[in-house]
Amino acid sequence: MPPSDVADAGGGAGPDSSGLDGAGRFARDWAAAAARLGYLRPSVAETTDVLYRHTQRLAAAVRAPSFSDQIGRDVGRGLVEGHLTDPAVLDWSVRALSERFLPLVLPDLVDSPSARERISHLQGALAEGFSRALRHRTFDQQSSIRRAAWTARDAAEQALRDSEARFRAVFTGAALGIGIADLDGRMIEVNQAFADLLGYSVDELRDVDVGALFHPDDASGTRQLYSELIKGKHDSVRMENRYFRRDGSSVWTDLAVSLIRHDDGRPRFTVAMVEDITDRYEMQERLRFQAEHDPLTGLPNRTLFFDRLSRALAAPDEPDRRIGLCFLDLDGFKSINDGLGHDVGDQLLTVVARRLADCVAGPGHLVARMGGDEFVILVDRCAGTPQVTAVAQTALTAVGAPIHIGDHQLTVSASVGVVMSPAAGNTPTEVMKAADTTLYWAKAEGRGRWALFDPVRAAHHVTRSALAAALPAALDRGEFVVEYQPITRLPDGTITAVEALVRWQHPELGRLGPDRFIGLAEETGLIVRLGRWVLERSCRQANDWRVNFPRQPIAVSVNLSARQVSDPQIVGTVAGVLTRTGLPADLLQLELTESALMAPGGEPLRALRRLAGLGVRLAIDDFGTGYSNLAYLRRLPIHVLKLAGPFVEGMRAAGPDGDRDERIVDALVRLAHALDLTVTAEAVETRQQATRLVALGCDQAQGRYFGGPVPPAEITALLAAGPVVPDGSAGPDGPAAGAR
Repeated sequence: MPPSDVADAGGGAGPDSSGLDGAGRFARDWAAAAARLGYLRPSVAETTDVLYRHTQRLAAAVRAPSFSDQIGRDVGRGLVEGHLTDPAVLDWSVRALSERFLPLVLPDLVDSPSARERISHLQGALAEGFSRALRHRTFDQQSSIRRAAWTARDAAEQALRDSEARFRAVFTGAALGIGIADLDGRMIEVNQAFADLLGYSVDELRDVDVGALFHPDDASGTRQLYSELIKGKHDSVRMENRYFRRDGSSVWTDLAVSLIRHDDGRPRFTVAMVEDITDRYEMQERLRFQAEHDPLTGLPNRTLFFDRLSRALAAPDEPDRRIGLCFLDLDGFKSINDGLGHDVGDQLLTVVARRLADCVAGPGHLVARMGGDEFVILVDRCAGTPQVTAVAQTALTAVGAPIHIGDHQLTVSASVGVVMSPAAGNTPTEVMKAADTTLYWAKAEGRGRWALFDPVRAAHHVTRSALAAALPAALDRGEFVVEYQPITRLPDGTITAVEALVRWQHPELGRLGPDRFIGLAEETGLIVRLGRWVLERSCRQANDWRVNFPRQPIAVSVNLSARQVSDPQIVGTVAGVLTRTGLPADLLQLELTESALMAPGGEPLRALRRLAGLGVRLAIDDFGTGYSNLAYLRRLPIHVLKLAGPFVEGMRAAGPDGDRDERIVDALVRLAHALDLTVTAEAVETRQQATRLVALGCDQAQGRYFGGPVPPAEITALLAAGPVVPDGSAGPDGPAAGAR
């Protein structure tokens, strides 16, 4: 078996100790099962070679850019052509496709929903191809018998008794049921196999009207075809239909009826050949059910659900048709699996599935399991939003009732995304995407609740997701810039430092502030890389100012996120940046929020002590809005407290509120000075605030009054002009700027 061929077709697992790749091992097991379950006309080695080629074709179908299940039908037909016709071989093949094919042949696609869905389609197609090929093979055998019968009949006409004896031998001894009827549908003759099939004696079936034996559900179609046959419109017809047996039960048959003509072409009588295919039909139905239903809960699976959803959305004769969708996910199901075991988890899913099926059963309602702990409820021809939200609430109530499993009493909750959508103009993908988004909202809002789809909110979510996806490339393309906001020493009004603030120059959305992307960077983990870039850019700029203006050294203050502080490499990163840029450590100040300082495990505290050991200054940003753990503050190697903006903004108010905030600022300043810390006030916008801060002994300040964030060239111009003293020209009533 050439490994290169397998890699091209399947991309499966590498060779094992026997030298076989994943496809080869699958084919070997397939052949072994065929030899065990049925008779192999060729050798096992020859069968293995044939099944190996089938395995490659199936793998190629799963990987194909444009999927078609025709290969499944071809493989099913190939099994019959290879004489692997035992139903047990088909059963093994279908189960092996579901359970063993992806792990053994395509392990890289084991977790792919698309691959699993394609495997499901290939299962059904393989069974269909097998059944069709087996039916055609049987029909060919029947045709051979029929030709023998007519040969015997012709011989009987030519040789009378000898020919009649041969015909009777074939007719009476055939394993297939054979019946001869006149043009009025009256049975003239039947063989014993036909009589046994229907539970009658041969004599009882003579003179019986054929139509009386048809099953009511098939009678009209069968009579129509039979009528066309005896009128000479067809020479033969073939169909699958049901007959009533004498005991009232029904039997599925493969029926082939041929018209026998006179020499002049006029219809003479009909010959029917009937095979009992009840077992095969029931097997097909079982396979179809298995392909469309979840094996654990018995609910319809995602394949059947998407089929029903597609049909509901594709209803051109109902332009006003609407559908409702409830996408339900259990809250905290993983903890049950991890804590109590997967067996308990499976039993829980079974109970939830049964409750959902019972509580929302109704016309047009479909409950399906999408996989894992996800369920979906389709409300077809929905009357409106109240109906679908009522279904969601009913489902939540049913799921939330206590569940007893063995010795455990479990109480679980669920989150539901609810979508109300017109059928016209929508696709299953769009509806499910909306449902998934809405489910995310429900979980984010506290779980145990439902959320209704909102197009405006969804558009914002899409934009936010697009920004998150674009962040890495934006950093690579250099779309981020750093601006600097002056930090002023209050007693004499000189600028002693600047705070580095990052901005995103988006090519389509324009200039974006940090509030649009910093949170996304933290969620995606890009904040570490982005923060490292801001740190290096800021330190390099600060060192340029130090070199060009040695008499006016100003420090640069850079924000660190909680994730950056927890990064084990943070100390090495800062030390490396200082070394590469040449900036003295005492001209770098790192700002951290209180929440970053309070991270568990003690790692931030160890990192801060090592950073302080480098000579870097450390500041707590927005002090007073977080944990404000004063006992913890005493242990930190902190140099600066930056008072939260709301306290300083409150000092602008007249009356008791302003006095209260001023007393808070006074207390915080005294506390900081008692700990030998420098105090920087943020969000200073008016001369009145600046004057009151000076009176309170505050050391430094920044805000609109002293200047907003500006490009580095403007800071350079200020330094070039001499000692930097802001004039407060921003005005007392200007809006706050420089938000991070």
